Amino acid sequence: MPAAVAIWIWFCAYLNCAGCALSAVHQLNAAGYAIALAVWFATLFIFRKSLSRPSTLDFRRISRRFRKPFPFAFFILTAMAFLGGVLYAPTNYDALAYREPRVLHWLAANQWHWIHTIFDRVNDRSCGFEWVSAPFIAIFKTDRFLFLLNFISFLFLPGLIFSVFTRLGVRRRVAWHWMWIVPTGYGFILQAASIGNDLFGATFALAAVDFALRAKISRSPRDFFISILAAAIMTSAKTSSLPLLLPWAIAILPSLKIILRRPLATIAVCAIAIFASALPTMYLNEKFSHDWSGAHLDNGNVPHAAILKTGANTILLTIENFAPPIFPMNGKWNSVVENHLPPKLRENLAQIIESPGCKFSLDQMQIEENAGLGFGVSVLLLASIFAAVFLRNKNFPRNETIWLKCVRWSPLISLLAVLLASNITAIARALIPYYALLIPILLVCAGHERVVKKCWWRGATFFVFAITALLLIISPARPLFPVLTILDKMPNAPARVREVYSVYRERNDAFAPAKEILPADLKVLGVTTFDDPETSLWRPFGSRQIVHVCPQDTAADLKAENVEYILVRGEAFGKWFPESLDDWVKKMDAQIVQKISLNLRAAQGPADWYLVKLN
Repeated sequence: MPAAVAIWIWFCAYLNCAGCALSAVHQLNAAGYAIALAVWFATLFIFRKSLSRPSTLDFRRISRRFRKPFPFAFFILTAMAFLGGVLYAPTNYDALAYREPRVLHWLAANQWHWIHTIFDRVNDRSCGFEWVSAPFIAIFKTDRFLFLLNFISFLFLPGLIFSVFTRLGVRRRVAWHWMWIVPTGYGFILQAASIGNDLFGATFALAAVDFALRAKISRSPRDFFISILAAAIMTSAKTSSLPLLLPWAIAILPSLKIILRRPLATIAVCAIAIFASALPTMYLNEKFSHDWSGAHLDNGNVPHAAILKTGANTILLTIENFAPPIFPMNGKWNSVVENHLPPKLRENLAQIIESPGCKFSLDQMQIEENAGLGFGVSVLLLASIFAAVFLRNKNFPRNETIWLKCVRWSPLISLLAVLLASNITAIARALIPYYALLIPILLVCAGHERVVKKCWWRGATFFVFAITALLLIISPARPLFPVLTILDKMPNAPARVREVYSVYRERNDAFAPAKEILPADLKVLGVTTFDDPETSLWRPFGSRQIVHVCPQDTAADLKAENVEYILVRGEAFGKWFPESLDDWVKKMDAQIVQKISLNLRAAQGPADWYLVKLN
């Protein structure tokens, strides 16, 4: 497992650096990536003997392992997640709205560039996942394989969890059971076949701490360098993971003497780590938008905003993780909570946390866009803690260093930093990289070794697995049954259920109805867009280039970009564009060719779009 994880870390770091290098020479395209990948595989072949000790796969041993109930349950859930990824095209909204489009914009220009847009997230979000996905998009002209990036990361979780847990003081028997349970948290398993970037970052967060702890014992420069690279990629995958540099820094502190032994190698690895980290994005954010974080963390004029935000985020994190996987009463919950919030508090929360999180709203179902650790694992963990305290052996001696305790407790400080600053709604999902590093604090009690032997606990665990399996089966993004066929045969099926599954089924190419009205030979299309699944407009990849149209753009500016047709979102006018649609059309000396209704989000319903032609 360590060798495989090490190769994965080096590969992702290499692709981050390769993207920057190819951009610098204006060769960010299929040919450039073909050469870069050829160099990677040639290097891997040359150094194959030094990657790990010679070993052979013992298939009998692997087979025996997965005959045990816990690994077998994990295997079944993993197979279900993989099947969903194979059967369905990616539907993660954030990925389709800005992570894939930014890659497509870069590839169209043969280099990275600050994209001209009113949608900030296309530019200011960290891009570790994007640089790893770019060669797949450039060479294969599709995003169907991108789920493998998350699936590979998911497969490393059990081994990394066991290694980190045991090194942080969790007993081996306890760590062995929880290594199969934690990855089945809803956020992990639902993103295992997704193109979201939360799970992707979680693997590197664990690996960074794991190899740092290994380096202390092995005194190996290889473990030390891999830990540095993993920490760097962790930050580029999710900027919200920056506070997790604290437990990593404490973990790697005893190994810093390796720098004196290998100074040149350390400098080289640190140079790679810089380009594989969030630092380039932070620098560019500061340069172009004067906000290094890209999160626009403005607390307005709210008194004691830090305290209020921390408390609100703590409540939001709790209810999101303990919400039932299927919650048909969410409408009543949302109404009651909103009606009972004092008006002044509601006003203050609206300034520091985005809607609907500021209202403590919950969704009808746990989906990959909002799921964190999830109801099943959260409740099982809580029950295990109470049982362990009751069954603990008070005379069990523990000899631990202050350093180890600091490593184990420091993720709490990292969590507090996020609760203090975060303004997003789906905070439970954003904290996916944190959970596996926070849980060891709760499992070090000696009583857990007795708890995992209890029949009630094992029964409860398999009930948790069963709920997770049900969620995978009915997931709107990748249902494992012919849901729309069944709904068509049910005339009394709820319209909301039918709409949600229909929107998810069509989301990968949500703009397909609009593309049907475009001229067949159109190579450049202007779009007024803000948080829309733009990726659809690029399909098939390489056939068309998209240009974002902003309020300050003139007809001459757009014609210079070879824009003749513009797909216009009606809601943009009066919201992002100061004038009305009619006034803007007159100002641009254009004409409306056709109006079309598109249902891009189930929560918002259909919206009017217009195809406009410049005269």
